[in-house]
Amino acid sequence: MAEIDLSQAEADDLIAMPKVPTSEETYNYPLAGNLSIPLVSVNRRENFYLDIWRSGIVLAKGRYQSRARNVVILLRLDFGGSPHRNPNGTELPCPHLHIYREGYADKWAYAVPQNIFGNIEDAWQSLTDFMAYCGLVKEPRINRGLYT
Repeated sequence: MAEIDLSQAEADDLIAMPKVPTSEETYNYPLAGNLSIPLVSVNRRENFYLDIWRSGIVLAKGRYQSRARNVVILLRLDFGGSPHRNPNGTELPCPHLHIYREGYADKWAYAVPQNIFGNIEDAWQSLTDFMAYCGLVKEPRINRGLYT
């Protein structure tokens, strides 16, 4: 994806901004592949996306991310995959949480905060926790499916 540079204050404001789904549509949690759910700020001034990706080969591998301005990844939770190497050379195991950082976009990852993500081994609970962390004040309707 293309990158748009945001100031850290602007990115932090976008992350904290209360968000809701743009419609009452019901989505199916992907068995494999990608799902993008359009969101909007409560004041209707900013558009966002909640992306849910799941590996078709390793069902425990996935990614949840929050995007603003179509291409700016604000937050991304990676689970069930490979470790991540930060720009300073430190390596974090998976799962890990990417948080937008001025000058680096989503290239920095951090340990998953246990006080926010209660059970990172549970993909469905992690999605619920991720949506709350992203500022969703109303969750989209998502059918859970067989393997979540």
